[in-house]
Amino acid sequence: MRQWILAGTVVATLVLLCQSADARTRRHTTDPRVDAAGFIVGTASTVGYFALRDWKFNANGRLHGLTPLGAMTVTTMGCMAFTPIVGTVMARRELTFREAYALTADCVIPFIGGWLVNRAFDAHPEWEPKPARRRR
Repeated sequence: MRQWILAGTVVATLVLLCQSADARTRRHTTDPRVDAAGFIVGTASTVGYFALRDWKFNANGRLHGLTPLGAMTVTTMGCMAFTPIVGTVMARRELTFREAYALTADCVIPFIGGWLVNRAFDAHPEWEPKPARRRR
């Protein structure tokens, strides 16, 4: 029974994450290198969580001195710290506020966090600072 519930949840999640075709121009496009950095660090933090839990999904009690909530907190904070760093290195430029906030939000709420940040920045374009003018 659990396998059917898990399979149904996975299918429902994938259906909700699929995007429909949109012929309009998008206001914001994300650099693929920044997306790759988020994927790499997010995957590494997930692997780190399961490594701290001795590769057991339902391990009870403390493992390596951490409760499940403690392991999740440590890996989430690590993801929030390292994702903007890796994104900056991979993009070879300074990240915009939108990119940095989206990367850290994806660590807290995977897939949906960055989408929420992009929606918020689209609704409030004044949040994104204007680029500084260079002196000649």
